[in-house]
Amino acid sequence: MKFKNIKSFILLAALMLMTGFSSCVGDLDVDPINPQQTMTLDQDALFNKIYASFCLTGQTGPSGNADIADMDEGRSEFFRMAWNLNELTTDEAHWIWLTDTGMDEMLHNSYGASAAFSIGLYYRLYFTVTLCNFFLEQVPDDGTSSMERAEIRFIRALQYYYIMDLYGNAAFTESVSSELAERYTRTQYFDYIEKELKECETDMAEAGQNTYGRVDKVAAWNLLARLYLNAEVYTGTAQWQNAMDYAQKVINNGYYRLCTTGATNPVTGEVYSAYQMLFLADNNTNGAQYETIFPILFDGVTTKSYGGMNFLILASYSSTMDATIPSGTNCSWGKCVRVRKPLLDKFYTTTPPAGKTIAEMTAPANDDRALFYGNGFSASIEDETDATAGFACVKFRNVRSDGQSNQVVDYVNADLSLFRVAEAYLTYAEASTRLNGTNADAKEKINVLRSRANAAQRNLYTLDDICDEWAREFWFEGRRRMDLVRFNKYAGQASYKWEWMGGTYQGAQFSANRSIFALPENDLANNSNLIQNPGY
Repeated sequence: MKFKNIKSFILLAALMLMTGFSSCVGDLDVDPINPQQTMTLDQDALFNKIYASFCLTGQTGPSGNADIADMDEGRSEFFRMAWNLNELTTDEAHWIWLTDTGMDEMLHNSYGASAAFSIGLYYRLYFTVTLCNFFLEQVPDDGTSSMERAEIRFIRALQYYYIMDLYGNAAFTESVSSELAERYTRTQYFDYIEKELKECETDMAEAGQNTYGRVDKVAAWNLLARLYLNAEVYTGTAQWQNAMDYAQKVINNGYYRLCTTGATNPVTGEVYSAYQMLFLADNNTNGAQYETIFPILFDGVTTKSYGGMNFLILASYSSTMDATIPSGTNCSWGKCVRVRKPLLDKFYTTTPPAGKTIAEMTAPANDDRALFYGNGFSASIEDETDATAGFACVKFRNVRSDGQSNQVVDYVNADLSLFRVAEAYLTYAEASTRLNGTNADAKEKINVLRSRANAAQRNLYTLDDICDEWAREFWFEGRRRMDLVRFNKYAGQASYKWEWMGGTYQGAQFSANRSIFALPENDLANNSNLIQNPGY
């Protein structure tokens, strides 16, 4: 079928939605499909739309003609919603505007079945699943599109991974059909994702041999390593050796590697550490691209949205911050994203410095990853409504290391690293430690990352040390909740607490059932196969 625009084919999915979530697809201003008319598929447009679903929210730029109805389009981008669920609910991130819809329940771990961001991400994930199912139904498995089909199978498996991790037990289908989707448990999802990744790997490109921004075999290995690292959470059975094996495959892939070289801006003289290079506007060319296994592409001209890197940068800065660490944009959202004190405590053994330069913050931490801004702000967030409470994040910036100007500055050009090689080092170290106790192999893997950050190397690392190292390496990158759950430092416990956990400044235990999120009531009403998660 050849559609009027890329959104037209979604009309088919909207008419035959798998779980009854008809409200999740935006209003379709398209011509009705005439069953008497012969139509052809625009394969390239559909393929591109599936990749674009990671960074865009609709058909006309940052707003207008949205993919997901009944939700502010700017907030409906995949990474922004996943970030909210995985960071704002943890010891890393806080949000200044508690009156924003759904924010207080994320920040205070009181989310229920009506949680706006949980519902929005659920529909975003299934929106992309539907696109993938449609592609795989329409593009024949005849050998001419084997690599594209393999990539789409990977992306569908990744969507189901997020569904499994965040919602536990939900709807599953591989087709666009009027039949109700069946209910899958976490174990069923795990088995399916494992099978899909191993099968599609065969037809995926070799390491580094695909177009930048598309996935290859190493992305499949990395997701398998993550799957196995969390296997005990998902299925009740640990698979530490498999996690180690696939992490080692990622490390030894032959193309992707850690970024270990910094740069000096030839115009401003600013010095960037190797770690900083990963999060700058030229991270697709400055050497950081070799660490990024799966980049989500952001371009200030062609990929305009209020999610992803646009969100991370615009939400982190305010006009009151000194220009010594420029964001590289011409606007900010007033530092609505801020750092919780327990994250600072991972870097500073004494009172965090109120610095306004990179050196003033990283030198006392003895760690290049301490990319915070403290000048004029308090380290603790005792009053959630106080705009000066909480340090700012200056990890992500829309500036180029080569001194060149960005084409535009109202939207950012830095790509988002959804997967990067550093994950494999910590995956191996953690799995090895859980399997064999503290050991030299685990120590070596962690010390490689700490060496890159100019942090002191240690002789051994306990599991608690490794949990902290996940935070130091990946803070604000959208994964913290998953790590805390695996270390039993999230829901249903009070031995590890953080500011405003459970709704109190001192931190309070919240219910164990909130280690996963609720299914939307609309889906339960429209699909009798589904069962609400316990406690909701």
